[in-house]
Amino acid sequence: MGGLEGGLRPLRGVRGEAPIGVPFDATPLLRAVTHLRLRRIERLDPAGTQHALLLRLLRRAARTRFGRAHGFGRIADIADYQARVPLRRYEAFWRDWWQPGFPVLENLTWPGRVPYLALSSGTTSGTTKYLPVTRPMVRANRDAALDVLAWHLHHHPRSRIFGGLSFMLGGSTALERVASGVRQGDLSGIAAAEVPRLLSAWSWPPEALALIADWDRKLALLAERTPAAAVRVLSGTPSWLLLLLEQLAARHGRSPLPGLELLVHGGVAWAPYRSRIAPYLPPGCATREVYPASEGFCAIADRGEGEGLRLTLDHGVFWEFVPVVELDAANPTRHWAATIETGVDYAVIVTSCAGLWSYVLGDTVRFVDRAPPRLLVTGRTSYSLSAFGEHLSGEEIERALLDSTAALGLTVAEYTVGPVFGTVRGHHRWLVETAAPADPSQAARLAAALDAALSRMNDDYAVHRRGGQMDPPEVTLLPPGAFAGWMRAQGKLGGQHKVPRVLADPARFAAAVAGLVGTS
Repeated sequence: MGGLEGGLRPLRGVRGEAPIGVPFDATPLLRAVTHLRLRRIERLDPAGTQHALLLRLLRRAARTRFGRAHGFGRIADIADYQARVPLRRYEAFWRDWWQPGFPVLENLTWPGRVPYLALSSGTTSGTTKYLPVTRPMVRANRDAALDVLAWHLHHHPRSRIFGGLSFMLGGSTALERVASGVRQGDLSGIAAAEVPRLLSAWSWPPEALALIADWDRKLALLAERTPAAAVRVLSGTPSWLLLLLEQLAARHGRSPLPGLELLVHGGVAWAPYRSRIAPYLPPGCATREVYPASEGFCAIADRGEGEGLRLTLDHGVFWEFVPVVELDAANPTRHWAATIETGVDYAVIVTSCAGLWSYVLGDTVRFVDRAPPRLLVTGRTSYSLSAFGEHLSGEEIERALLDSTAALGLTVAEYTVGPVFGTVRGHHRWLVETAAPADPSQAARLAAALDAALSRMNDDYAVHRRGGQMDPPEVTLLPPGAFAGWMRAQGKLGGQHKVPRVLADPARFAAAVAGLVGTS
């Protein structure tokens, strides 16, 4: 504790005043800047902006090893690009382009030496990914973060969000030097390393806290040391935000951040956490969803909750969208801003200023508007479950669980589901942690409700159940804290680590069952 105290000044303040320790209320300046930015956003032509951005990326990378191999210098339009550059997943980029020179990625898929490698937890694969983060991508992410504040101020013109602290809850900001001019670590650490010195006075937590790798210790110290009255913006993954708010509430009361004006959430679905986080927010606090990834900042909620997220058009990423049903086809249809359709489930494809080229991100989206493009995040390409031909999407899995638990008066804290293979037939097993201890007899009722809900939603599931190819689902109810204990045991507690919602690999699912059921 002694080493922290020198870097943590107590701050005081009330809503509408700049607390002690913050130089001044910078909201008027921020409002002027974001007003100009929103005028520019509204003038953007989606197709024209994305087309021009792709051509700039191609010109910039034309002399890299990847650019020469794919004839970037001869590409004149999007159709030509799509003909020359096939879709690739992370494993192909790693094997063919990044691993041979790792950790030095120099003039391979982007010009110059890549200064940062973001470590991604590999939610579904279980393996760590090393993703390049270039300085243009750092700037693009920073600009996208400014857009989040711009949309908030647009809808809340009396807000004073820069009259206090912006609290970003992430993993450890410690970065490891792995080669000359190359550091690796959590994406939040990369973002912290690039925060302009001028803005650091409005940022929380300070370096002494942000560097802590032990999540439990970090959370306890944040609850103890955070100047609660000074926080105006709080951002992070909902699952970890909830834990922070619970600890803050234990110290400061039910509404622990009285001056909070904006909660920014992303990374996992908001629905399972909305009702549990809401009691900790002060009256009038806005929530705004974002869709960030280590590979690029995809979309921002520009309207109200549930109305879709606006696709980012000019932040260093050219977006493609492949119908999920075609993703593994030999010649999938590759849509972009000019050709997307509403109501179709698409896999997201990234081409970026970090040196990703038609990279399969692993997320699925559905557009609700075309002009401007506005989308809903519907899941992961790997968050589908079809061990027996049932073809359940991540969206169907989540909706069935939330509807079924609500009908039984249960609140879901965390969950995962996977296949169990029998000698003749198989079934799904659901591991469900409830927010409060549940009666074990509810497990059978929840299993029946899930079975009925999925049969209504998905014809393939219904046919396989009626035809006897699948046995009824099984539910194991877990006590509060079970998933946190499991994640802790794996060294994946906090930060950007996420609970895998679907574990289709039988071996990984069996290991999860052993870890969760055995410890609870």
